[in-house]
Amino acid sequence: MAETTKTHVILLACGSFNPITKGHIQMFERARDYLHKTGRFIVIGGIVSPVHDSYGKTGLVSSRHRLTMCQLAVQSSDWIRVDPWECYQDTWQTTCSVLEHHRDLMKRVTGCILSNVNTPSITPVIGQPQNESSQTIYQNNNSVSNKPTAAKILGKVGESLSRICCVRPPMERFTFVDENANLGTVMRYEEIELRILLLCGSDLLESFCIPGLWNEADMEVIVGEFGIVVVPRDGADPDRIMNHSSILRKYKNNILVVKDDSNHPMAVVSSTKSRLALQHGDGHVVDYLCQPVIDYILKSQLYINASG
Repeated sequence: MAETTKTHVILLACGSFNPITKGHIQMFERARDYLHKTGRFIVIGGIVSPVHDSYGKTGLVSSRHRLTMCQLAVQSSDWIRVDPWECYQDTWQTTCSVLEHHRDLMKRVTGCILSNVNTPSITPVIGQPQNESSQTIYQNNNSVSNKPTAAKILGKVGESLSRICCVRPPMERFTFVDENANLGTVMRYEEIELRILLLCGSDLLESFCIPGLWNEADMEVIVGEFGIVVVPRDGADPDRIMNHSSILRKYKNNILVVKDDSNHPMAVVSSTKSRLALQHGDGHVVDYLCQPVIDYILKSQLYINASG
């Protein structure tokens, strides 16, 4: 398939990220590799969206810390970004509303949702309080990367995809603009199909089968209108899980299960195990968390007490 005829995908992961682990980043990488191997998709971006403080989960540290840890975890990635929108709302947001927010954001030409870490945009991140003078949590001033990125697929412009703009509803065709290209005027590329897919582990998929846990109307939107990419973990069988939900069965074609030869146990995605390792002074915490995140946790004295 030609590049412009493939479906271009943004992977969105919602969760506590309390703290973000190596496994969370591995989920993005495994999902992207698998989607590329199918020959049907091009993954052009990944979004980490930490949950609001009012989610109420025991031991949930402040979003200020969780956003910082997420940024540290993705600082070396040229395609995964951290989005603060959920954390900046007045209250907790459903997964459905987060997906709809990013879809609506792409409908507005001025909506910037992927500020490249290596070549930061001067455009403020949508949702960031305007009285905030520092943007270091969300943007990084490292030198420009020379790695090939999605923007180069569409034309000889710049080093990175930094802005995604669209003019039509989802599942149609959108126009991509690279604001770091220094072209002087906006250049429009051949329009391509773009989708936002929810990235999750099989444990979240299994939660869809628990009666009353999810709003059925939200499930219809999440699976029916957007779609899900599932990374199996802990030996779970996504196909078996889907058979236990009428909605999942109905939209089975919108659920993409990552199948690869990876031998890495997805148990390392566990934030709970990471917190326990920190509380017990277990050296195996390095198996769960990247060093910059560990350093930040120790400096900020997070998770040291059993209470979180």
